[in-house]
Amino acid sequence: MSTSIRLKLSFMMFLEFFIWGAWFVTLGTFLIQNLQASQFEIANVFSTQSLGAIIAPFIIGMIADRYFNAERILGILHLVGAFLMYQMYNSTNIDVFYPYVLSYMILYMPTLSLVNSVSFRQLTNPEKEFSNIRIFGTIGWIIAGLSISYIFKWDSTEGALRNTFLMSGVASLVLGLFSFVLPKTPPVKISADEKPSFASIIGLDAIKLLKDKNFLVFFISSILICIPLAFYYQNANPFLAEIGLANPTGKMTIGQISEVGFLLLLPVFFSKFGFKKTILVGMLAWAVRYLLFAYGNAGDLSFMLILGIALHGICYDFFFVSGQIYTDSKAGVKYKSAAQGLITLATYGVGQLIGFWVAGFIGEKYQSIKATDVAGFWQQTWIVPAGIALVVMILFMIFFKDEKVESKTV
Repeated sequence: MSTSIRLKLSFMMFLEFFIWGAWFVTLGTFLIQNLQASQFEIANVFSTQSLGAIIAPFIIGMIADRYFNAERILGILHLVGAFLMYQMYNSTNIDVFYPYVLSYMILYMPTLSLVNSVSFRQLTNPEKEFSNIRIFGTIGWIIAGLSISYIFKWDSTEGALRNTFLMSGVASLVLGLFSFVLPKTPPVKISADEKPSFASIIGLDAIKLLKDKNFLVFFISSILICIPLAFYYQNANPFLAEIGLANPTGKMTIGQISEVGFLLLLPVFFSKFGFKKTILVGMLAWAVRYLLFAYGNAGDLSFMLILGIALHGICYDFFFVSGQIYTDSKAGVKYKSAAQGLITLATYGVGQLIGFWVAGFIGEKYQSIKATDVAGFWQQTWIVPAGIALVVMILFMIFFKDEKVESKTV
């Protein structure tokens, strides 16, 4: 692969995740401060990510993969996305904002697969080369968070968070135009009998894997652990901002830095301790993280909050990446893609959709406390996902029988 193509792919990844990190991290705080949204309204807005994840396979599998160049679809989706971002920037109430964010997420979630498709088609050795391209996505997310806190100070200036949508919109416009100079990625020509079915696109071809008791336990656990995950996405930034932690968005990038570090440690841990222990450590990390949030503060116990953010690497990598490896090993050659699609639908789709609604319900339940005791409100809120993660961990520990997992990815 030429240096020119490598640079193009790296810049594409950088912008793809810069766009997401520039508005999604602070979304909860924006909805509270700028649009005075209720907890249920916040949950509905965050649920658009899950709805986008559920719809995305149809856009990619039924349309993009079969009829159009991936880089052209990517460009069009981001150009429309730039317009929708500008509309979100101009929105003054939740009723106006919601249709735009829903439309945006339905268009954005498919681009996560498209940037991978464009990259993989150019790589001669994806197993070794892709991580060097994908790392620029994480860097983009980190740069977005640091810019919001330390350059523009939007998360510490009243009403300024609406500017995150303008920044994302400009980045989306740039990526939309840039996509048309990316390497050409035409649809792969396939015979009529190889064309993907509706069932295969959403992963239903892999449903037979649920006959395996261990995989069924893992599948259910994956859905359940996404409930506490949704609490983090929906509540972490508003929580840090409301209890007075300085530059909360910038500090949350510690989670992405941690993610990179623990991704490098994962193969060692996985090889030494096996799948079951690795995934149990990931589940335990969720419970510990939320307890640190519940009992930490922005003063003398601020180190607890930072530690909770830093645990993101273990929380995410040790559960989700390990889960992808396990799914890959169980599926076999024929059902690899379908199995990963099924797990993605279960986690980012169903699991987080339930999680956002549960987080909204809990937030509404304790809302009366918030008026007089902000710290007390957040303590009660964080104890719930900590308890859920602990219960999921115990159930997984009891019902999942240890087995050797072999995969070329580790």
